[in-house]
Amino acid sequence: MVLRVIFTHAKKHPALIPLFVIIGSGGVGAGLYLMRLAMFNPDVCWDKKNNPEPWNKLSPSDQYKFYSVNVDYSRLKKDRPDF
Repeated sequence: MVLRVIFTHAKKHPALIPLFVIIGSGGVGAGLYLMRLAMFNPDVCWDKKNNPEPWNKLSPSDQYKFYSVNVDYSRLKKDRPDF
């Protein structure tokens, strides 16, 4: 239904096609980023029986940030106790 409306508007007004592409790619990018956060963020726990505190099992060399400037995670040393 929504795609039919978008296609009919795009046929009538071809100048709107870049707008539809940019808005659509932004929505897809936001959805993929939310999926990445839900799957790989150490603060999210999907299995509370087998791994109740997943943030305690991170090593210093695990990169969990999406983008980090001037940090080489492979050379970091452990500076916290084991629990």
